[in-house]
Amino acid sequence: MSDIKRTMPMGGMNMPEQGMDQPQQYMAQPPVAPKKSGWGGKIIAIVVVIVVILIGLFLVSKYTNWNILNVNKESAGATGWQAVFLTNGQVYFGQVTKENDKIIVLADIYYLQVAQSPQPAPEGQAAAQANSNLSLVKLGNELHGPKDAMKINMSQVLFTEELKSDSKVVDAIVRYKADQKK
Repeated sequence: MSDIKRTMPMGGMNMPEQGMDQPQQYMAQPPVAPKKSGWGGKIIAIVVVIVVILIGLFLVSKYTNWNILNVNKESAGATGWQAVFLTNGQVYFGQVTKENDKIIVLADIYYLQVAQSPQPAPEGQAAAQANSNLSLVKLGNELHGPKDAMKINMSQVLFTEELKSDSKVVDAIVRYKADQKK
């Protein structure tokens, strides 16, 4: 047995063994483990994913009808006053404080009231007199004394409109508020 030489693979070379009774003279290198990034890298990845999701939800809420985060959508006008037209024909003017797919919340509310003349007007003056008999009424001065906020079911809303700063309604509201401060 001593005249048989054994070969062991080592780095692509065949090296003969010295003898059977001598210990082998090579050391196997342990495999190199990949570096672990630890919890820090995982936490950063989770935070980045959450931020991306929140930005996506914000953009969806802001620019679509899906108001997931209840983000107030910017309106074209700068007054903040809106007209809310209801299915029963009533129109309320105020500032929308909350709007989602179920309700619209209106604050600082006004509405138009037609004052009836005790005598009928001549035929030619009927339309002109109807316009002059319109008055803007502040909600809250009624007999039952409601608060100056209203939750309106969206199923009762036909549409809303942003009022321009030079509209007659906004002008009347501004004059009313100025008179109340005196």
